[in-house]
Amino acid sequence: MSHYRKDRLSSEIVKETSRILLYELKDPRKGFITVTKAKVSDDYREATIFVSVMGTQKQKRLSMKGLSHAHGFVQKELSRRIRMRSFPVIRFELDESIEKAFKITKTLDDLARQRKAKEAGAAADPKPPSEGEEE
Repeated sequence: MSHYRKDRLSSEIVKETSRILLYELKDPRKGFITVTKAKVSDDYREATIFVSVMGTQKQKRLSMKGLSHAHGFVQKELSRRIRMRSFPVIRFELDESIEKAFKITKTLDDLARQRKAKEAGAAADPKPPSEGEEE
């Protein structure tokens, strides 16, 4: 099977899993989950569905437990919606990349703010260099 077909299947899995989690899964533990991507193995037997969960570590653990509990339901719904001779066995994995990107962005913003404050402070208080000190 072609690489294009595998990418298309991954895309369909993301779309349909998102719909299932949003509209059909009633588990209160699911929290705020976003399906970020899906990766299908080369032999089409397995698919890893990456999810991002916003919240504390405890909320993330609860959401992942909820997904683990709903695994069979999601598997059945996906195989019903995406017609294939043999649908891949799914597993969920926590995707921390969005959270890492937020942390990096926050750190860069903080550094930029500090730099601006430092430059503003230096511009507001220009002192002449002391004797023996070069500019």
